[in-house]
Amino acid sequence: MAHGTATTANIAVCVIGAAVYALAGGAVDLRAGTGLIIGGIIGGFFGADIVSRLPDRVLRLLFIVVVLVTAAKLSLDAAGLDPLAGRAAVSPALLASLWFVVPVTVVAGIVIGAWAAALGLGGGLLAVPALVVLFGADLHTAAGTSLLLFVPNSVVGAVVHLRRGTASPRISGYVGLGAVPGAAGGALLALALDGVVLGVAFAGFALAMGAREILLLARRRQPAADRRRPVPPVGFEPTLRRF
Repeated sequence: MAHGTATTANIAVCVIGAAVYALAGGAVDLRAGTGLIIGGIIGGFFGADIVSRLPDRVLRLLFIVVVLVTAAKLSLDAAGLDPLAGRAAVSPALLASLWFVVPVTVVAGIVIGAWAAALGLGGGLLAVPALVVLFGADLHTAAGTSLLLFVPNSVVGAVVHLRRGTASPRISGYVGLGAVPGAAGGALLALALDGVVLGVAFAGFALAMGAREILLLARRRQPAADRRRPVPPVGFEPTLRRF
């Protein structure tokens, strides 16, 4: 219910954020974004069931790898130590070919949409690195395109959750309404920040998300009985046994 309600409320964030990026001078890569949008819709509808069949541990480990690599790359970019800074991982000749761009972006969109729908996290943290690494987009363009990508993806997710009864229209409406000024202010702030500063901020957030997921995985490895049962202080064991 929390995941479905958050997905429904996220529509307002994506619509307002993408609109501010487009209208306030931020670039949106429609060439890569169109394929990502199509793939994201497919992933939101059909991919979530496939991804959900995979072990949660495997999905979260992959997510940790992605966000930590992203944090490392952006940190190297900010320090001027990344040899691929500002360049795509593929050749310009391939990027100029629609025969390459269309299938790659659609497949990437399916993966991102399915992942976000299955776990309720990682959408933007997957879309932004994909645009930066695969297409050499700067962070401002990647962020604006990512918001545009998740407009239809959020709508699809909201429709699915509302039909299943796993989203609260009332709560999502309040949260979405309250998120409007935050989304607009956040987009304007990101556009005002220098690319290096934005990269450091995004790297720090990605690192924090990776650390959080590592802690959650470590906690889940601990037996449930050990997590629930408090450890008695030394000297009180006989008293506990009598009771």
